Amino acid sequence: MRVAVYPGSFDPVTLGHLDIIKRSSKIFDEVIVAVMFNRNKKPLFSVDERIALLIDATRNIPNVRVDSHEGLLVDYLSKNNHQIIVKGLRAISDFEAEFQMASVNQKLLKELETVFIMTRTEYMYLSSSIVKEVANFGGDISNFVTDEVRQAIESKLGGGL
Repeated sequence: MRVAVYPGSFDPVTLGHLDIIKRSSKIFDEVIVAVMFNRNKKPLFSVDERIALLIDATRNIPNVRVDSHEGLLVDYLSKNNHQIIVKGLRAISDFEAEFQMASVNQKLLKELETVFIMTRTEYMYLSSSIVKEVANFGGDISNFVTDEVRQAIESKLGGGL
């Protein structure tokens, strides 16, 4: 069985993330969306909240499950006997950072493969950071996230958006 792990902070999950998840689910037998804890970021949502939002957003994709991990991704992969990472790429700057990370990960875990999926054009500009920034200023984020995620963000930020 071919299992791929799609790691990220998913704070919040965007339509771009969901596009990569859906497309990955057609390539692999199982896709594990791994909510990672990043000490360098101050999240809007807790890990449990991000997991709940992802479970809701992926409920109609039968071969997707959501998990979480704090620490090195290669430790998660080793512990669960997984050898494939899926990463979405939006632009050249993404490629440089992701190529570097893939190289480091492969140095740490020799049998590891990273599969890059180019994001669709309509999501090339989209990131969780942009969603949060637009929402913080009261902008309409309905074209960036699911309705459930939009409602969760509005609730978290005070509801007056």
